[in-house]
Amino acid sequence: MIRSTLRLVTASLLAGTTLFATGPAAALDAKQKEEFGAYIREYLLANPEVLIDVQKALQEKQRVAQAAASEAAVTNNKDAIFNSEHDVVLGNPKGDVTIVEFYDYNCGYCKRALSDMNAILDTDKNVRFVLKELPILGPDSLAAHRVSAAFRKIAPEKYGEFHRALLGGEDRATEETAIAVAEKLGVKEADLRAHMEKNPKDAAVMESYQLANELGISGTPSYVIGNEAVFGAVGLEELQGKVANIRACGKTTC
Repeated sequence: MIRSTLRLVTASLLAGTTLFATGPAAALDAKQKEEFGAYIREYLLANPEVLIDVQKALQEKQRVAQAAASEAAVTNNKDAIFNSEHDVVLGNPKGDVTIVEFYDYNCGYCKRALSDMNAILDTDKNVRFVLKELPILGPDSLAAHRVSAAFRKIAPEKYGEFHRALLGGEDRATEETAIAVAEKLGVKEADLRAHMEKNPKDAAVMESYQLANELGISGTPSYVIGNEAVFGAVGLEELQGKVANIRACGKTTC
């Protein structure tokens, strides 16, 4: 019986399920449980690769659960994600596929991912690219964001240039470096500061924080494409693949 139960337990572990709550182990007496434990230990010592398989099964189960949760969150927050009045849109405003990016101006991965956005917009004239600032890397990021938010209101037609210059710069993004970029693009510091003083609470960033929480975003860059939240700097090829799938079957994975 014990060896048979062990086989069931092994299968259960590999499937990422729990057997003990209502299964055969509940019917074992103290001595049988001791023997059962010894058999499990002996088996795992002889077959440690089982633990790797169990870990893989757990990770896949968690991935599927996270994907389902993020898909539901995208559905429930579709307007705020894709059509917020606070967002800046680059590329084709009427594009057939929208990519939404959450970013922080001091995120090294976001800086590297800037080339992915540029490549997509340069080669695909039917993509709508939505920018959502998510300043999560400390006071400098938040200060740079406040300048960015003011610039966006004063000179929205130049925001793409501002975004590329600040995110693509080598210096750490701060209030000072953001103002310097803005001034090079013709927006005066006095106008920026007047706007920041007049609007101390930025509805755009508060909305981004709320959406990030709903979508399970804990780092930048993160994206929303179609029905999927995409976490991390996944690279140009994967982003382009998801765009192609949206066009082919309406989902990021066909």
